[in-house]
Amino acid sequence: MKRTLIYLTAGLLAVALVAAALNATALRRLYHTVTLFDEDVIVSNFSHMDRIFETVTIPPTGPETAFGEAPQPLPPQFRHDGEVRDTRRFLDTTKTTALLVVKDGDITFEEYFRGTQADDRRISWSVAKSFLSALFGIAVVEGDIASLETPVNEYVPSLNGTGYEGVAIKDVLQMSSGVGFDEDYARFNSDINRFGRLMALGGSLDAFATTLEREREPGTYLHYVSIDTHVLGMVLRAATGREIVDYFKERLWSRMGPEGDTQYLVDSYNEPLVLGGLNMRTRDFARFGSLYLNQGYWNGQQIVPAQWVTDSVTPDAPHLMPGQRENADLALGYGYQWWIPENADQEFMAIGIYDQFIYVNQKLGVVIVKNSANTRFTDDNYESMRTTVSMFRAIARSIAGDAERDQAQVSNRT
Repeated sequence: MKRTLIYLTAGLLAVALVAAALNATALRRLYHTVTLFDEDVIVSNFSHMDRIFETVTIPPTGPETAFGEAPQPLPPQFRHDGEVRDTRRFLDTTKTTALLVVKDGDITFEEYFRGTQADDRRISWSVAKSFLSALFGIAVVEGDIASLETPVNEYVPSLNGTGYEGVAIKDVLQMSSGVGFDEDYARFNSDINRFGRLMALGGSLDAFATTLEREREPGTYLHYVSIDTHVLGMVLRAATGREIVDYFKERLWSRMGPEGDTQYLVDSYNEPLVLGGLNMRTRDFARFGSLYLNQGYWNGQQIVPAQWVTDSVTPDAPHLMPGQRENADLALGYGYQWWIPENADQEFMAIGIYDQFIYVNQKLGVVIVKNSANTRFTDDNYESMRTTVSMFRAIARSIAGDAERDQAQVSNRT
């Protein structure tokens, strides 16, 4: 009897110690989540997300697709809304950690800031949405997804009875699902922060998606809902019968010729955070931008269908068009998980919070990647985003040979 009691006590103690360890891990992760964007740690955090969250690593396979080198300086100034801005000062103000410029496969400018390095794996945030769109386009063309008009719940029955029931895949792709979602990062109890705490303390992203309710008629209003992208991932898994990580590795990553591995943040069920959890080197973000610059063709093969690239960056409804309008949250236009700036001339962007950008200018053959840790990215109602586009355009024109004209215009202003 005494021996049994000893064994029972030891067993209970072991369980208690394991539970305490698990709770300590969860509490530590919650602490890092709450302080993730603090000024004194944000730069380091954005380059080392695997120290904070669970991740799955996808190694590079096959030979690296190397960029050429054709160094050119940045234009010292650029114009925005008629005002002259200092390029270097703007990069510093927006807490830039990396800036990489590629023209027709050649790196023309590359610099890393705030103590970061070229081989840092930088968090994508919502830039990852555009990667998911690429995977989705591959599945559509290969016939796994028959029609974008199919409601998402036909592929994912767990969405029956939720805000996503009856919503067409296309409306979800275009951030027009009609589902209510508060994406205010500054409000503690917003949906996006509630979602962040789920990532810290554990839980299912799939289950979280089923908690959201309908707010307005689908396909009528551009309302940015990050969980829309996770729902697309649920559809992709169901349609292909593949795990996202495996599909990503086989259909995209292994074909891009990256120079380093990439990591996905994952939930407690090892499902990747397709809405914003990719971590990779800045040059590999540029490889993805170059893939879209070339209509889905890269590394000697058609990786993403060319028509999907075109459709992805072509707004096709009034609420998706660039410019100020009543039926959208922002003045930017939207396609299939890609943003289109105002007055676009064959330009489009992948954008993530805290100023992460992949800017693609097909007309001038330029890709620009900007990684940042800008804690004030929403302070001016996203005006800095418009300013960033003006800087990108000045850089692209400069590299394309219009530097003298642009500098003359700046000089005339001053």
